[in-house]
Amino acid sequence: MPEMPRVALAVTGCIGAYKAAEILRLLQQDGVDVRVAMTESAQRFVGPVTFEGLSGHPVITSMWEPSATGAIRHIELAQSIDLLVVAPATANILAKFANGICDDFVTTLYVSTTVPVLVAPAMNVEMLHHPATQENLARLAARGVHIVESGSGYLACGMVGEGRLAEPREIADRALELLHSSSGRRDLEGQRVLVTAGPTRELIDPVRFVTNRSSGRMGYAVAEAAAARGAEVVLVSGPVTIDAPSGVTIVRVETAAEMAKATLERVEWSTLIVKSAAVADYRPTAVADRKIKKSGETMTIELEKTQDILAAVGAVKGDRMLVGFAAETDDLVANARKKLESKNADLIVANDVTLDGAGFDGDTNIAVIVGRNGQADELPMMSKRKLADRILDAALAAAASRVPR
Repeated sequence: MPEMPRVALAVTGCIGAYKAAEILRLLQQDGVDVRVAMTESAQRFVGPVTFEGLSGHPVITSMWEPSATGAIRHIELAQSIDLLVVAPATANILAKFANGICDDFVTTLYVSTTVPVLVAPAMNVEMLHHPATQENLARLAARGVHIVESGSGYLACGMVGEGRLAEPREIADRALELLHSSSGRRDLEGQRVLVTAGPTRELIDPVRFVTNRSSGRMGYAVAEAAAARGAEVVLVSGPVTIDAPSGVTIVRVETAAEMAKATLERVEWSTLIVKSAAVADYRPTAVADRKIKKSGETMTIELEKTQDILAAVGAVKGDRMLVGFAAETDDLVANARKKLESKNADLIVANDVTLDGAGFDGDTNIAVIVGRNGQADELPMMSKRKLADRILDAALAAAASRVPR
């Protein structure tokens, strides 16, 4: 890879095309050289001059533009980039990619390059859910194309639903992750990483349970990042609705007791443990074998403490690195340091769940990584996937500098 990684940003015809300018800027801020290509339809939404001014390079809008070197333009660009990003990616361009149709510069660039490809679909919700589009996305994924899932919300057509272009920060972060992995970052090869993720459910009766708002996204991002960096990964997951990362062994559990058992059984196997699950602190003392019928104005449920899994792992971890998490609403760093000591952890990743962009069931997080050296690294808001790499970086650094206790 060149000293400055080079990305081709292909912009296609969608109202979200204006967001591509922000994607370009975010990539530049991380030291990426961005070259832009636009379809004819894209130019009806945003002019090439915008991207030329931002990128500092001519924007390619046609197959027939002459090259300054006399080389074939799409081959020249295809062989000089480290990543192709298509954002927004319309239903039309996805269909052409899936079927190998080459009728403009962007489609010809796609079939000419051998580098990773990242697409960010954006379209009307019905277009996105049409079987043809879903088949095209599945076909591209099977070929190894990376996909940033569309967001949900108010669409340009006036409808509400899926199909919005993902946020520029999320797209830029995914692009940067692919650039890192394609550069051969395999610093976790030989490591065995045990990750816990998601909530637990503590039954009240056959239809009700006590739980929390954890989506599992942070732990799943850590598992994905560790696998991408060469580690063997086991993910112990509470009940979530997200797909398991590829290349990861997943162990599904429901209750805190099940998670404790599955985790403690694998401590000896592991070399690095990341405890990001939001385990219920209490469970009902008794579980009804039939649905409790509604009666009276109030109902009292007696609760008892569940096992403290982080403390239990800390007591038996030996020389293994242990990373815990702390979701707080006040005294963030002070509470994280108390948890670090009381649980015998090596790092605590703390976040204030009252902040916008942090906490449960979102794609971003804002965290402070607290270590045994007394340092508290405050990180800005970033995607959970990017934060996952920062956590693994911190764990490796802590392991390298650790003084045996």
